[in-house]
Amino acid sequence: MTFCQVLSSVSVAAVLAVAAAPMAQAQFGGMPGMPGAPGMGGFGAPPSGPPAAPPPACQQLMALRDERQKSLDALTASKGKADPAEACKLFKTLISTETKFIQGMETNSTQCGVPPQIIKQAHDGHTKAMQIEKQVCDAAERPRGPSLSDALNSTPVLPDADSTKSTNRGGTYDTLQGNPLAR
Repeated sequence: MTFCQVLSSVSVAAVLAVAAAPMAQAQFGGMPGMPGAPGMGGFGAPPSGPPAAPPPACQQLMALRDERQKSLDALTASKGKADPAEACKLFKTLISTETKFIQGMETNSTQCGVPPQIIKQAHDGHTKAMQIEKQVCDAAERPRGPSLSDALNSTPVLPDADSTKSTNRGGTYDTLQGNPLAR
């Protein structure tokens, strides 16, 4: 797989990941302290008391979600501009933050109101991102061959415009050894 093919698959994966990100963020509906949570009333009903802050575990989960989104934004911003080594580094950061985020969702799913289908979607997207990360990092590790100039151990030299002009213009019959008619 060429580097261009890897980058095109990276851009497709980034678009898929960005498209799935709002869905995962919008599904924290039953989280304490959020609208729609028990005791908070609906969007039209008055709250039944002062708004409660989400538990610390849910606050940490939201911080991990924001960190994951920053990693995704950095990856999509570098689309087509980063060299393979930089793209590999960005993918490794994304994979690391996604892993922490998914583990946090699994651990605190009941406390923070994370539905099981959201965790499954996150796992599926994470699996695809890991496959693309492997392709990108493999492309980054592949040694690049030398250019033709490097292989020939020379630098390209263009002929000088003045040296190509002959001072002895003999006409049509002029050869390298001179004009045969003049002999």
